[in-house]
Amino acid sequence: MKGKWAAGIPPRNFTWVIKDRLAMSERPGGFAPNHRKVRRQEEIIWLQVQGFTRVVSLLPSGHNLQAYEERSLPNVHFPLPASGDVRAVLTDLYRDLHARLTAGEQVLVHQEELGDRVSGVVAGYLLWSERLPTGPQAITVLEHMTGHPMGPAGRELVAVSALLAPVSASSGADGSPRSA
Repeated sequence: MKGKWAAGIPPRNFTWVIKDRLAMSERPGGFAPNHRKVRRQEEIIWLQVQGFTRVVSLLPSGHNLQAYEERSLPNVHFPLPASGDVRAVLTDLYRDLHARLTAGEQVLVHQEELGDRVSGVVAGYLLWSERLPTGPQAITVLEHMTGHPMGPAGRELVAVSALLAPVSASSGADGSPRSA
């Protein structure tokens, strides 16, 4: 690959949450009716060139996971159910995300599109990890980052995240998981 395409293109609605550490976007390649294989490849190349060490997919299905594997881009899948109890998924996701960020990884979190649910998950992480003190503050920060108000689906995810044991209760002083 030569020229400007060698560096790829950023995923749509790409947003840094924690500069050079944690970002979010819509699914590389676009969402369902707009998904294009060539665009997905260009966006995965861009992620690699930018130094991303992990992609976290919140999609209910395994879409894109094989494409990440083919391009040797490490990934992890936390399927976020559209309804029902999400506490177990969020707990596992937040612990994994926290461990990766603590280890210095550069991580992209995505779902089909950059909407309320992925924004709610990321705002919930900022609350759970005690980077922000309250749910309303986490919501406000994400609304400013995305330029859109967070709807009920995202706000509900932040509310659920507030009920989870915070990182300080589930890890040692260095951020590593506590052993029983």
